[in-house]
Amino acid sequence: MTMKSLIISSILVLGLTAKFAQAEDYVFFDDSPTSTAYDPSWCFVNSPSLLERIGEKFPVDETTVFMGNNSLRLHWTSQAGGNWGAAVAEIGWPGHDLGTQDLLTFWMYSEGVLTNNDLPNIYLEDTGNQKTSPVNMGAFVDSIPMGQWQLVSMPLDTFYAVAGNANMSSIKTIFYGQSTSDASEHTLFLDEIRMTSFGNSDTTAPAVPANLAAVGYDLHVDLSWTPVDDEDVAGYRIYRSNWGGTYSLVGFAQPDIPFFNHFLGETNLSGFYKVSAIDGSYNESELSLSVEVSTQSQDDEAFLDMIQRATFRYFWDYAHPVSKMALERTPGNSETVTSGGTGFGIMAIVVGAERGFVSRSDAASRLLELFQFLETADRFHGAWSHWMDGSTGEVIPFSQYDDGGDLVETAFLIQGILAARNYFDGADPVEQALVSLATTLWEGVEWDWYRRTPTSNFLYWHWSPNHDWAMNFALQGPNETGIVYLLAVASPTHGVPGELWENGFASSPAYDNGNSYYGINLDVGWPYGGPLFFAHYSYLGFDPRGIQDSHTNYFFNNRNHTLINRAWCIDNPGGYVGYGENCWGLTASDDPFGYLAHEPTMDRDNGTITPTAALSSFPYTPVESMAALRHFYTDHGDRIFGPFGFYDAFNETQDWYSSSYLAIDQGPIIVMIENYRSNLIWNQFMANPEIAPALESMGFFPDTTVGIQPDDDRLLSAQDFRLLSTYPNPFNGRVGIHFQTPQASNVNLIIYDLLGHELYHHSQPQEAGSGRIYWDATNDGGGDVASGMYLFRLFSGSESKTGKLLLIR
Repeated sequence: MTMKSLIISSILVLGLTAKFAQAEDYVFFDDSPTSTAYDPSWCFVNSPSLLERIGEKFPVDETTVFMGNNSLRLHWTSQAGGNWGAAVAEIGWPGHDLGTQDLLTFWMYSEGVLTNNDLPNIYLEDTGNQKTSPVNMGAFVDSIPMGQWQLVSMPLDTFYAVAGNANMSSIKTIFYGQSTSDASEHTLFLDEIRMTSFGNSDTTAPAVPANLAAVGYDLHVDLSWTPVDDEDVAGYRIYRSNWGGTYSLVGFAQPDIPFFNHFLGETNLSGFYKVSAIDGSYNESELSLSVEVSTQSQDDEAFLDMIQRATFRYFWDYAHPVSKMALERTPGNSETVTSGGTGFGIMAIVVGAERGFVSRSDAASRLLELFQFLETADRFHGAWSHWMDGSTGEVIPFSQYDDGGDLVETAFLIQGILAARNYFDGADPVEQALVSLATTLWEGVEWDWYRRTPTSNFLYWHWSPNHDWAMNFALQGPNETGIVYLLAVASPTHGVPGELWENGFASSPAYDNGNSYYGINLDVGWPYGGPLFFAHYSYLGFDPRGIQDSHTNYFFNNRNHTLINRAWCIDNPGGYVGYGENCWGLTASDDPFGYLAHEPTMDRDNGTITPTAALSSFPYTPVESMAALRHFYTDHGDRIFGPFGFYDAFNETQDWYSSSYLAIDQGPIIVMIENYRSNLIWNQFMANPEIAPALESMGFFPDTTVGIQPDDDRLLSAQDFRLLSTYPNPFNGRVGIHFQTPQASNVNLIIYDLLGHELYHHSQPQEAGSGRIYWDATNDGGGDVASGMYLFRLFSGSESKTGKLLLIR
């Protein structure tokens, strides 16, 4: 979720005035990984008292927050004869020895005025479920003024005095409970619930964040800054002023995410922003220098730039600091990196280099460092594990028997490595080293080992040195694993016969479908097609256009699979809130109940829409995917668009909006949008010399069906001569002019200076459809032109289009 507006007129600190550091604290709550309820909690209520609960969990609030992304909402009415209690624990429910700490501290906020008599009791519970007697908060806090955060500090000696049978060396939960039976409704927001010691005082504020930058988009402002290098930084506070006067707090960013999206919901809205850093002792830095920015309307091309740039950050700015691999998810374990998600991230970095999000040299250096880590990481007959430790490269078991090689994740990783190997083809020593190491990694995978026997028709997903073939998972479609067979057949060192595609992967009785759903034919796939990641993971690098096997043309099959998925959401047999022609997309993701491979069946559709499903389908359904993108952003952006693009999923029926990102969901978004825009990753992967012969040996042949072919940019045919975009503009070095023409012709580009002098002329043949023509900021003599504004005219037959280009050297 984007950070909500936090309007805090002042912070009133009562009780002890010392501030306490974070490093050795027992943290019972600082942020909930989910946006609805805090999992390590338990709540009860006895009538006639009332207590708001989510199931039996503590409700989470995202609108009133002291620090982080959310707080806990304590909403109660205490009646005579009733009772209630709300317990909060640290994630994992550990027991804590209170002998090392001195204080229970937390921040609270009330929307109305409360007296000390209105405040709840607090008591502690140990791992054996023995409780202390209750202690009333009112003894330590005066009344709470409305609309102010207040620090509460309670000496732990108070609880020792009423410990009873509770084991104070093993306390697992803090209970808030009924006190005065005043029959009145009350709400408190609680944040940063900790146990700390007197010795953890710190009064030194962090350094001021530097290099604050802002970009205005349709409905939100994107902020970024240079992270503060202080070890105890706990996060950043973001402030806004509409007119450059008083600044109000509007949000918070985590310490490892120096980005913030402020979703304003309006176009052409201006404002000023500043940022501060705050440490674990709540010391706040001075405010940064201000930046001014306005939201502004965007065309479709700029919109796609915005989505790709934000999603790119997950793989560049949020990569593991040692390995540079992709973290499996956020929030999550900061050491768990994922092999398959890293493969997607490698392709994302290629896109970032091509789009100018980072320089080509920086991208090459980053990937060389990543490949060097992969070279030393644990491998199992050449295959990497699903998860590994991002600092050491050691396997992290994915399940009881899955503690070895994962051939599917390895294939997703190699798909990215091969795309990068072809892209970075320069004479630069770093690029040459990258290419050499990419080849070594690729040729080191023993695909044939995972065949188990020389006569097997199947490849197998897992092998473990501890459990051998205990997982016993033969790879058989229809599913996401087709790329494994393509790479195994293509391998120059450990190849398998091409016949395994037909006799293994495509051999299931369920492979061929041949039915029609909502009037849409499906040659291959489960009924209604299955989750949409089946149409994405194996096709990030593998370009399915213009070829087919004996079963189908997989581009058209994937398109129809996508349209069926959308049609199911429009039909909406489950009656879920929000579903419609622009709100669609069922695939694997987080949901309100955990994690599920959502698909168009009654038992696997629970109302959860996953943005990657529609957005990663851009090559197949560009019109429908663009409409979904606009809907997700315009109608739900304040809840589902964050610093790394769209959050994982949302469920309007359950009023649930994810706060997580998953590498395997973010990666396909940026890559498949780029394949739609320029064919970049398709072109780079398919250009590897091992791929075409492998496809031929697998039984693929050219498809002469009228329709999209490998050199087409767009699915829909051009109806007239149109100028689609200029990118980048302003530019430094080279600019691409994107157009479409309804018929084959020579396209001519003429560049003029502002006095009308012709500087450059270029002509190229163009088939009907869309194309690009480039100018490298030189004149007809090959000399560089100076920085400044230039005019261009683009001709196709008797028609022409004009535009402006801004060169900044």
